[in-house]
Amino acid sequence: MQNRSALDPAIADRLKRDDHGLVAAIVQQHDTGEVLMLGWMDDEAVHRTLTQGRVTFWSRSRGEYWRKGDTSGHVQYVRSVALDCDGDALLVRVDQVGAACHTGTRTCFEAGGTLPAAVGTRPETSEENR
Repeated sequence: MQNRSALDPAIADRLKRDDHGLVAAIVQQHDTGEVLMLGWMDDEAVHRTLTQGRVTFWSRSRGEYWRKGDTSGHVQYVRSVALDCDGDALLVRVDQVGAACHTGTRTCFEAGGTLPAAVGTRPETSEENR
């Protein structure tokens, strides 16, 4: 990762990074709300994403920046970027072209399958509970 970034200091000051200087970026299809993937960004990747119209990540395994779709053609065009209330996660809404996952599936949450989880239900509301 680069030490210097052109990221606006007002934005950089709001980010809470992990021990490696990264913030989680949740990628969501802008029109359907479909959650596509999770990636990691440092300040420079955030800057590139905010200014270039394409999503850029920091690859923890390769130790380099990568822009979704440069080799696969499965491009993510930025529609909006939001910072969560704690500053430790970004929500990047995109127009996804093709598969979002490196395995070739639409989302990174297809191949892993659904885990067994207890399903919660909201208690019924009644006049007595108000």
